[in-house]
Amino acid sequence: MLTYLTRPRHFNCCFRLRGLNNIVSLSPSFGELDRKMWGTIWKSKEKIPCPESDCLTHQAHGANLALEWRSCNSCLEASKGCKCHLEEEDLKSRVEVDRNVNADSSFAHSVINMCGMLIGLGQLSTPYALENGGWASIFLLVGLGIICAYSSDLLGRCLSKNPKSRNYTDIGQHAFGTRGRVIAATFIYMEIFMALVSYTISLHDNLKVVFFGTHLKVPWISLSTSQFLTAIAVLVALPSLWLRDLSSISFLSIGGVLMSLLIFLMLVCTAIFGGVRSNHSIPVLKFGNFSAISGLYMFSFAGHIVFPDIYKAMKEPSKFTKVSIVSFTLVTALYTALAFMGAKLFGPEINSQFTLSMPPHLIITKIALWATILTPMTKYALEFAPFAIQLERSLPNSMSSKMRMVIRGCVGSLLLLLILVLALSVPYFQYVLSLTGSLVSVSICIILPCAFYTKICWAQIPKPLLILNMILIAFGTTLGVFGTISSSKLLVENFQIRSHTTS
Repeated sequence: MLTYLTRPRHFNCCFRLRGLNNIVSLSPSFGELDRKMWGTIWKSKEKIPCPESDCLTHQAHGANLALEWRSCNSCLEASKGCKCHLEEEDLKSRVEVDRNVNADSSFAHSVINMCGMLIGLGQLSTPYALENGGWASIFLLVGLGIICAYSSDLLGRCLSKNPKSRNYTDIGQHAFGTRGRVIAATFIYMEIFMALVSYTISLHDNLKVVFFGTHLKVPWISLSTSQFLTAIAVLVALPSLWLRDLSSISFLSIGGVLMSLLIFLMLVCTAIFGGVRSNHSIPVLKFGNFSAISGLYMFSFAGHIVFPDIYKAMKEPSKFTKVSIVSFTLVTALYTALAFMGAKLFGPEINSQFTLSMPPHLIITKIALWATILTPMTKYALEFAPFAIQLERSLPNSMSSKMRMVIRGCVGSLLLLLILVLALSVPYFQYVLSLTGSLVSVSICIILPCAFYTKICWAQIPKPLLILNMILIAFGTTLGVFGTISSSKLLVENFQIRSHTTS
């Protein structure tokens, strides 16, 4: 981590990098390095003398680097005030800007990361949601996409207001203090946990179809074939949780996006070459199912917990708004096309994951199923990233990076194994997904970003924008309450039916 300190224009300062014995000379205009001098200094690693008696020292500690600020054209006598006549604005601007030294993500890289975070289980469930909600419910899908793109931009604005903020919980801290941090962290951990459970249920359901008719028996394990294969797949994905930053797992984001595009392409091929006629009529509106399907649509745009990390990893954070617009536009267009195509192809018989409704004998179906199996395996590391980053930051600074990685990996592995057990015990994909969207995602994606931004920028926010944020908070709360009640009721009913069947 690198820390910058602003200074008055009439100062001529030098920065000493402790441990490297290098000093970087700054020109009078703040932030402009003399490239030739820097190159010479870095190569020679010689110390530029700075009279100790004439220097004003200020310590600034980063994660891996400490800088000493020394003003060589000013002095501070023991019993006298500063003679430099610092302006009040300059004093206020002396703020640490905490930026990751690995902030090297380009615009395209950031779009890929955001799309990779957004595209996932939503594409599998949108045809089911459209069929059960009616074609008019597509306006809810598109509307939620627009709202979530807006709230994503609000998170970026909150981060720009306080450069010290590094993640979603820091934004909560900035807005509402410790209470805001606790609320944000609670919802984040709930979404990570419930989303990973949903991904693992999807993994199990598709493996069951792929290996239908296959029987594997391990003497000392009382698991079905599909359960055993799901456990193997989760174990294969475990090493990805040991990766440390977004740059390291960017190839997983690309893999997830490619798998999603492949699934979409296979659905198109099914419509053209699969012998399935797209002649099913979609009802206009099924208002009774509206609250249940709203959670499915909401989960499709869940990803805001990672967006602050994407923002911090960008070379040019000022382009974050464009990244949000482009990413949500692409994802919403993909979801809309998939929803109509799947609903028209399979009609009322469509499964909560449309890949399970595709003709099983076709090779394109097998490709789609395998792509669906690989998608959750590319998501584990991305979903786990916010929790892992927060975990590392909570560890003592004296701890070595290797030990941090070991603790992070072990905690992530134990968490994923717990998720595996829960997913195999509650195999109700659509209800768990809908509950996650209504109970958690709507808060993280709509309610909290609007509340955080309104609180942080209360003095500067225009009245129309204030009214808009209040309306969105009310809308998100209503959607979340009714969706949670509906999906919870359906989940409990189906769990009771299963219990009576097995007993």
